[in-house]
Amino acid sequence: MKVAIAADGQTVASHFGRCEGYEIAVIEEGEVTERERIANPGHEPGRLPRLLSELGVDVIVAGGMGPRAQGFFEEFDIQTITGVAGGIDEALEAIAWGRLMPGDDTCHHTS
Repeated sequence: MKVAIAADGQTVASHFGRCEGYEIAVIEEGEVTERERIANPGHEPGRLPRLLSELGVDVIVAGGMGPRAQGFFEEFDIQTITGVAGGIDEALEAIAWGRLMPGDDTCHHTS
C-alpha cells in the first residue's frame, strides 16, 4: 500500500491542500519500506489527486479535507482518511498495524 500524509514539518497537517508537503510511504507486511517527501504542488482543485494517482498512492491522510476534494480523490480510487492529528511517524505506524482511526475532520468548509 502506498500512503500520502499531508505534512507540516513532522506533524499531520490540519488541511490537506494547504500543507508544506506530503510524506509518501510504502507499507508492506506491517512495515514502512520506503519514504519520501514531496512539496505541495499548490492548492488547485483536482491537481493533487491526479499527481498522487500518478505516483501510485492508495490512501491520503490529513486532519481535514472538504467534500469536493474527497470527491476528486474518489474519482482516482484514492481512499481519504481525515481527522488525523499528531506525528507523521505515529500515523504511519498506526497505518502499518491497521490501527489508524479517523477522527473529527478539521476542515469546515462545504466545497
